[in-house]
Amino acid sequence: MKKNINSGFFLPIAEQFYSIQGEGINSGKAAYFIRLAGCNVKCPWCDTKFSWTYSDNQVIDVESIVSSALSYPSRNVVITGGEPLLYNLSKLCNLLHSNGFSIWLETSGCEPLSGNFDWICVSPKQNLQPLSEVLSKANELKIVITSATDFKIAEHYASMVSNNCRLLLQSEFSVAGLIYPLITDYVLKNPNWQVSLQTHKILNII
Repeated sequence: MKKNINSGFFLPIAEQFYSIQGEGINSGKAAYFIRLAGCNVKCPWCDTKFSWTYSDNQVIDVESIVSSALSYPSRNVVITGGEPLLYNLSKLCNLLHSNGFSIWLETSGCEPLSGNFDWICVSPKQNLQPLSEVLSKANELKIVITSATDFKIAEHYASMVSNNCRLLLQSEFSVAGLIYPLITDYVLKNPNWQVSLQTHKILNII
């Protein structure tokens, strides 16, 4: 029987692993990562390009996904991608919540929201614009800075989120040495923003 990902009972998995959340507001906390496969954004500097496509044998039922998460002590789950909102996440979220998990979503915001989340991090990408309905529900706006012109883009998206949304600036890793001094200066002048580091890369963990 073919596994129907449109039903939400099955999802394509790029990888699952237990680690430390390396980015954003929840940085430093232990979490189980569910990286869904499939992406329509495809950033040129993406460090998980293996997640852009998938084969049939990567499609897994949500009960098995949650069972794997339950084998670790933390009850934090990060759902990421790829672009996780390509799929109906309602059944996965319901099952995770019924087992006591706090669910953190990481998305570009370019697809409609499905599922219930305890924390939504929206990281918009220039090649595919985020939906205003997703931005309005963001708890965290994380802008990846690749050049000085990106700060204007950051302010544009900041005007579209709620007043309670946390605003973060993070360098694209390959140019971090050049960009973080710009981010530091910007945050000092605009303290409504804060610096986000990729601490998992500093710690040399996945």
